[in-house]
Amino acid sequence: MKRLLLFTAALMLMTVGCDMRPRDGAPGATGAAGATGGDGKAGASGADGKTGVDGATGQAGSAGAAGTAGATGAAGATGAAGADGAEGAKGDKGRPARP
Repeated sequence: MKRLLLFTAALMLMTVGCDMRPRDGAPGATGAAGATGGDGKAGASGADGKTGVDGATGQAGSAGAAGTAGATGAAGATGAAGADGAEGAKGDKGRPARP
């Protein structure tokens, strides 16, 4: 650390009174104009993409379930009792007996 301080102090003493500004000289010649760049070339078109792979075949549907059997019908109602028969017709009067 001491060496750094001594070096810095020595440098300061040596530069006292020196003109640190650059000297002004005559202006230089004007530089030539730069060339204009050419137009860039157009890029190449990209190649067509590959065709996609075919899709997988779909699975076959499963068979439908069989229907359940229908319920048995209820027993029929008992038939109504038959009506009474009509009264028979009266017979004809008998013939008189023969003598």
